[in-house]
Amino acid sequence: MKTGIKDKVIVITGASSGLGEATARHLASQGAAVVLGARRHDKLEAIAAEIRAAGGKAEAVTTDVTRSEDVKALVAKAVEIFGRVDVLVNNAGLMAIAPMNELKVDEWDRMIDINIKGVLYGIAAALPLFEKQGSGHFINIASVAGVKVFSPGGTVYSGTKFAVRAISEGLRHEVGGSIRTTTIEPGAVNSELKNGTSHKESIEFLSDLYEMAIPSDSVARAIAYAIEQPKDVDINEIVLRPTVQEF
Repeated sequence: MKTGIKDKVIVITGASSGLGEATARHLASQGAAVVLGARRHDKLEAIAAEIRAAGGKAEAVTTDVTRSEDVKALVAKAVEIFGRVDVLVNNAGLMAIAPMNELKVDEWDRMIDINIKGVLYGIAAALPLFEKQGSGHFINIASVAGVKVFSPGGTVYSGTKFAVRAISEGLRHEVGGSIRTTTIEPGAVNSELKNGTSHKESIEFLSDLYEMAIPSDSVARAIAYAIEQPKDVDINEIVLRPTVQEF
């Protein structure tokens, strides 16, 4: 049965592990051509090779989302190989939680660079192409921490994810006539995200919190749901979390 995913060209950042990897594998299994971007080239190549071995279409491009030129090159490579881009999944993210008075300024900067500027660079790379095509779909990964401030320790992280939601909604208003925009806001999901902090007490807190984590496949299925809708249906926002998670 033909789905709304088959034959689409889908670019995914942060695709070397976790949500990005699970999404790439799931969408490829549904017939999409996936173009994977992340910094860890060896892991990307291994994932792409496994997808191809299973009969799917996949390409790997070394990408640092804090570098605008890298993200432009990722999108350009997808067009070079497959002729177009139908969906951009802005997935790369960093969660470096710690109380504000720890003054982890370098980690604040890194979260802003990856979580906010990385999404903006993705939009800048794909939007001209989507406008030229007259179609396209941005899927931006935020967090339940972008719905409610994650405290203690998650103030700056929450700030970056609130920003992703605001950017996504503003983008929808500006280009929503022909380009779809979806924000995915996961709770505790099993991925490397929980390993982003250097603060000892926060590491221990997250270790306990993530005992309830659901698989990354849960997010991949939510992304697939948004993509497979008819072109006149725009799924703007999906919040998902473990059933037992209160926050």
